[in-house]
Amino acid sequence: MTKKTIIVSNRLPVTVSRNADQGITFKPSSGGLATGLSTTYKQGGNLWIGWPGTSGHSDEEKEHITKKLKKDNMAPVFLTREDVDKFYEGYSNKTLWPLFHYFTEYAIYEMDLWESYIHVNELFRDAILAVAEPEDKIWVHDYQLLLLPGMLREALPNATIGFFQHIPFPSYEIFRLLPWRKETLEGMLGSDLIGFHTYDDMRHFLSSVNRIVGYDSSLGHLKVKNRLVSVDAFPMGIDYDKFEQAADSEKTKQKVIAYGDLLSKNKSILSIDRLDYSKGIKHRLIAFDKFLSKYPEYQGQVSLILLVVPSRDQVDQYQHLKEEIDTLVGKINGKYTRMNWSPIHYFYRSFSFEGLSALYKASSVALVTPLRDGMNLVCKEFVASKTDQQGVLILSEMAGAAKELSESILINPNDENQIVEALYTALTMPEEEQRSRMKEMQKKVRRYNVHRWVEIFMNQLDNIIERQTAMNMRLLSETSRSKMLQKYKDGQKRIIFLDYDGTLKGFAADPQSVSPDQELKEIMTNLTADPKNRVVIISGRDKETLEKWFTGFKVDIIAEHGIWLRKGDEPFEMIDNLNSDWKAKISIILDRYVDRTPGSFVEEKAYSVAWHYRKADADFGDLRARELVGNLNYLISNMNLQVMHGNKVVEVKNQDVNKGKAALKFLSEDNYDVVFAAGDDVTDEDTFRSLPKKAYTIKVGVSASEARYNLKTVADVRELLTEFTKL
Repeated sequence: MTKKTIIVSNRLPVTVSRNADQGITFKPSSGGLATGLSTTYKQGGNLWIGWPGTSGHSDEEKEHITKKLKKDNMAPVFLTREDVDKFYEGYSNKTLWPLFHYFTEYAIYEMDLWESYIHVNELFRDAILAVAEPEDKIWVHDYQLLLLPGMLREALPNATIGFFQHIPFPSYEIFRLLPWRKETLEGMLGSDLIGFHTYDDMRHFLSSVNRIVGYDSSLGHLKVKNRLVSVDAFPMGIDYDKFEQAADSEKTKQKVIAYGDLLSKNKSILSIDRLDYSKGIKHRLIAFDKFLSKYPEYQGQVSLILLVVPSRDQVDQYQHLKEEIDTLVGKINGKYTRMNWSPIHYFYRSFSFEGLSALYKASSVALVTPLRDGMNLVCKEFVASKTDQQGVLILSEMAGAAKELSESILINPNDENQIVEALYTALTMPEEEQRSRMKEMQKKVRRYNVHRWVEIFMNQLDNIIERQTAMNMRLLSETSRSKMLQKYKDGQKRIIFLDYDGTLKGFAADPQSVSPDQELKEIMTNLTADPKNRVVIISGRDKETLEKWFTGFKVDIIAEHGIWLRKGDEPFEMIDNLNSDWKAKISIILDRYVDRTPGSFVEEKAYSVAWHYRKADADFGDLRARELVGNLNYLISNMNLQVMHGNKVVEVKNQDVNKGKAALKFLSEDNYDVVFAAGDDVTDEDTFRSLPKKAYTIKVGVSASEARYNLKTVADVRELLTEFTKL
């Protein structure tokens, strides 16, 4: 079957309604997402899955709606009234929305709302599974479906899954307030590509993942259970041509004429928002009041067109906000209105597309000052509509669009006096400067339109899948595994080099708490019982610990990355005559970093010293580690030492010693027809490089390596070794 793309969002690009006269009606959406994805979901066998916007349908109505939507490449997810109340109005908009917009005082945390959120995400999952094939491409949208990617990954391990967050992602300090923070992140991490509007949102997300789930990132990439996940910023655009063409259309011109006095007598300041506390409407009104008071010459000359689109007006907070706006508008109009002039023209309703186009076209200033916004497309629509390049945009620096539209007048929306001065600057700005600023903004908005946004995201999704495929090609395939097992079975003299931490045993916050468990002991017993095998434990750990852990096993040991060697029951010997006088100087520096980094500690070995920070705060520990590595590299530039930055550890050792050199020493003592090595970090690369090309070398984890093959986890290594013991 041909691969298809499935778009998934809370709402479909049409709204289904009941009408007493017409029955079930279908009204297309004019939103930015519907416009941008229209060419995608309408192609071939592609599909858009979402809630149709109503509840309480009979089975007959559901069948009718499903058939009608199917003709337009859409499939409905039907929700009950309770689902809408608890999932949409409840958890999505009373928990996630305020929290993600930094209004923590409005967020509520109720278990039944969370359970409803899980339930509805499962409904969406089931709707997708009913039509999806294993290799399909699935693009999930926004905060109502944060758990869905993880649910899909579990059911369709090979599916290509993208996720885009259309609202801000808060800083770690805010996000950590969510009781179900870990489950939320794990849900999002089911994706192959996670997109945000801005780098700040991306950075906040990566920080939360690091601190809460424990995954490190590098250049926007995460390894999630040895699967590569990409995180990036994709600023969403608008359908530029649509607004540009509409601005000069006959319908728009007629609307401008129809609005008459509203747009012709005075300069107009345009404010368009959905009713929401995140939009900063109250601050805007207070600032406009202050402006008219400070600059009375603009009384009678400038009017604010305040368009507020109804939203969630059944919610108490929104009702209260509406009352406050009504009161402020009445107060300002009562204070300044003249017989032939009103300072504010207030509309609490939606406008038609042509009506909006006329307002954009004829207004002198757009006042877009949200307290927090993921992107905000109103400002881009205003810019695209200014075909004469006359007009000024005042934009909140808290809106995602501010990162692109730097030629606007950027303001802090909480600073009403700054808004006042921005209004004065906008109204007195020379036409030449207006044209210059608008021209630059139009270039950006035209180039990065909504269609380009879709294209870039989908291309990046393809790229990350290609990278995953390339990495998976290094994974030990069944064919290669069979050949290896046969080679092992036929071998008469085998040498097996095994790293410990991260290879035979997983990591832990306390390095001393990971002694061999019963399963590992059984594997080692069976592996060393074969007289054809020579097993060498090759580790960075100190010789005392390794000797204690492997007493009773017939193994050779390479300790401290190759400084100490032990063959059979013989005592340890040093591979070279080494000097450890340098340790005192280095230990002083590491001790300082222990003092400066709570949770870190120093591990001192005979000829190396390590600074561990696995117990420290994740971000802080990484910051300190980078700083420490830089300082140490500068300090040892004239010393025969090496700094190694491993998994939550920075270690300093003699440069002449490494695992590869020690492995060669063992290898040179006999002719082995089977050579096997497994390791997980940068120190094991020396081993892989030193062994002959015919050797079977295994890197634990999916990342670039000198090893021939990769295995994903410690469990995979143990499974392979167990197979060895059964041959």
